[in-house]
Amino acid sequence: MSDQYSVHRQALPPFGTILLFALLLQMTAGCASRYDDLDLSAYQYRDTRNLVTFVYDARHILEQEGLSALDYFRANDDHYATEEHYLYIYDLQANNLYHAGMPSLEGRNLLDVTDINGKQISRLILEALDDPENPHGWVHYSWWAPGSFYPVPKSSCHFRVTTPDGKELFVGAGMDYPHEEKEFIRIVVDGADRLVRQKGREAIAIMSDPLSSYNYRDVRVFAFHPDGELLISPVVQDSLLQLRLFECADEVGHHPFANAVKRLASQDRVWEVFMVKNRYQRGLVKKCMYLRKSELSGRTLYIGAITDLPQPP
Repeated sequence: MSDQYSVHRQALPPFGTILLFALLLQMTAGCASRYDDLDLSAYQYRDTRNLVTFVYDARHILEQEGLSALDYFRANDDHYATEEHYLYIYDLQANNLYHAGMPSLEGRNLLDVTDINGKQISRLILEALDDPENPHGWVHYSWWAPGSFYPVPKSSCHFRVTTPDGKELFVGAGMDYPHEEKEFIRIVVDGADRLVRQKGREAIAIMSDPLSSYNYRDVRVFAFHPDGELLISPVVQDSLLQLRLFECADEVGHHPFANAVKRLASQDRVWEVFMVKNRYQRGLVKKCMYLRKSELSGRTLYIGAITDLPQPP
C-alpha cells in the first residue's frame, strides 16, 4: 500500500485496515500497474483470466495483512463465494483456514483427501506450487459444487503466500466445467519434459500414473521416440499396443504426428491442429496437440498431449 495511506492505516483498527486495503484494490483494479507481475496472456478465455485475478487479489490482501484478513474474507462471503467460484486458504500442511464455499472444512486437514478418481488434490496442489512451469498453480480434478451430490470436473489455480509474520500458506479457487485452455496442456507437457530430464526412465512410470498431474479429464501426456516406439500411448494404457503414429490421419486426411515431428526438426516445440468427429454435434471440430522435443538416455524423445482447441466467445 502506498505511503499516502499510511496515516489512515495507523488510525484504523485491524478490520478497518483490511477493509480500506480491499477497497483500494477495487479502486485500482483497472490500473495496469496493479497487475504488472501477473501475466494473463496465455489464457484465451475471460473466465480463466477472471479466476486468476480473483485469487491473485486475495493473495495480495493476505501478504499485506496476514491471518487477520480471514475476518475480512468471512465478513464478505458474498464476494468470495459466488456462482462462478469460491475462495479457500490452507497452510502448507493442508490444514484449511478459510473456505468460502464449504465452511465445514475449516479447521480440518485435507492432505490425504482424494477426489472420486483417487487423485490426492492437496498433494497435487503442493506439487503445482513448486513447479516453475506452472506459475499459477493449476490443478485439475473432480469435486462437487456446494449443495450438490455428484462430482463435476474442476480446474483450480493457486498462489503461495508468505504473511508478514512469516507463515506459509496457499490461496486458491476453481472453476466447475472449465474451458480447456491450451495453457493447461503446455504446463503438463513442459513439466513432463523437465521430469524426464531430471529422473530419466523413472519419469515414464510417474507420467503414466492416471492419478498424477500428467493425466486429467480427457488429457493424457504421451511419449514416443523418433522411430515411432511408444513409451506412453496417447490412446490406451498399455504401451505394448504399438500404434503406427506417423500413419495416423485425422478426419480430413492430415497426419498430425508426422507433420508435428517434421516441424520439430527446426523447432523445440510445436502446436498442431487437426479435425475429429464430435459426439454431440454434426460435423467436425478442431483439436490441438502440443508436442515438444526431450531426451531420454541419449535418445530424442517426443512428449505431447492433446486437448480441445479453445474457441473464445
